[in-house]
Amino acid sequence: MRRFYWYLTAYIKKYGFLFGFTLLAGLGGFSVFLPQLLQNLENKPVSYIGIIGRFTLQTLPEEITQKISAGLTKIEPDGTVSPLLAERWTLEHSDTSYRFIIKQNLKWSDGEKLLAEDISYQFPDVETIVTSGDILFKLPAPYAPFPSLTTKPILKDGQFTKWFFLKKPSLIGVGPYQIIDYHYKDNEKHLAEIVLDKRDQRLVYRFYLTEKSAIEGFKKGEVDVLPDLGQIWPIMQWSNVKTTAKINTHQYSAIFFNHSNPKFTKNLRQALAYAIDKPIKEQRALGPISSDSWAYLEGVKSYDKDIDRSLERILEELPREKISFNLVTTTLFTKQAEEFKTQWEEMGMLAQNKCLGDKEIKTKELCENLKIEVQLRINNFPDTSDFDLLLVGQTSPSDPDQYEFWHSDQLGNFSKYKNTRIDTLLEKGRQTQSSSERLAIYQEFQQFITEDVAAIFLEKLPSYQVERK
Repeated sequence: MRRFYWYLTAYIKKYGFLFGFTLLAGLGGFSVFLPQLLQNLENKPVSYIGIIGRFTLQTLPEEITQKISAGLTKIEPDGTVSPLLAERWTLEHSDTSYRFIIKQNLKWSDGEKLLAEDISYQFPDVETIVTSGDILFKLPAPYAPFPSLTTKPILKDGQFTKWFFLKKPSLIGVGPYQIIDYHYKDNEKHLAEIVLDKRDQRLVYRFYLTEKSAIEGFKKGEVDVLPDLGQIWPIMQWSNVKTTAKINTHQYSAIFFNHSNPKFTKNLRQALAYAIDKPIKEQRALGPISSDSWAYLEGVKSYDKDIDRSLERILEELPREKISFNLVTTTLFTKQAEEFKTQWEEMGMLAQNKCLGDKEIKTKELCENLKIEVQLRINNFPDTSDFDLLLVGQTSPSDPDQYEFWHSDQLGNFSKYKNTRIDTLLEKGRQTQSSSERLAIYQEFQQFITEDVAAIFLEKLPSYQVERK
């Protein structure tokens, strides 16, 4: 026995370090490669999806958060709101408080029971009171669209284990998917990739700053699906690529006037609206409220192209100075902007000639001012701070409330549109609970804002999904 002990200690002295190093390396490799091996053995379909934009774990896009979790409420196709995680809600305290009763037996994806105190919505100026089975939001004033705000998926801080021992911060929801991995770009604070998992599917999202870089990623094989492209790309003609187009009824393009510029009188706004081509009826956007909304009004003034009316409106009040303005847009709308520039300048030439030939017009020296000059400025991102006319895309909120965008006191009103009638309608619309009364308010709002040519509404924006066959 003593001889065996001598042999063993001598062996350890000679080979102990090598043996220990080999053991640790084996365990390390085992812990690293076993999870990958198990993933491969699962035979679970994996989809590689490209998302455009800068995101962090705390600012994930809806495409992802809606798979991870759900909100107290949900938006129906017509824009109405119905309960989801909440069983129902009630109005209290003169319509300034919303009490949501939470459904029983709800669980987080980690198996823990969902409690009312787990739900955290950070609404400014809103007091939150939680009891065992409900949550009360006390608002400073009546606000009818509030249930549409609680559609945001609820999440809580959590963690997952990577490589058996590494704990990594994560988010946990109540949806079918869980976050099983993510990583950030080198030396940046934005996500490069996030992986979601459920029993029968894995989704790998990879992030790109622009559509162009996302297309390059698709070409390199980094992703197999790009779900929300805003324009047509050459790869859509590839034989191994399937392209699906759709019209987004909640997104529209429009030309916004800088209403602080006194040259944009109603007559000039109408003349510019009548002078340009619009898309076919199915693609037309006739106002800021989605055509799918319960509050949508059909039959508002459309300003289809009509050169005779355009000339009539611009000659109604001859300008005292030359009509010259800049049209600002993004690369997405460059082609349209160039077409509008041409059409407006052609209309200006027609107006000048008609003015000079009209015997009833005595102030011929003003006819020269009708010769329209348009300067184009193309930016990568919308510039809402410096423009005469701005051609951009906008999103219609799920609720028809347009207070932040069109009310004269709001910072979101970048076009500086001011109209006391519109202000009054918007104030009433968000304070009124009756659906029928809100319908009347918002239909009047749509009728007046289009007749006043607050903006030239153009089209519902298309989007394209490309995927490998």
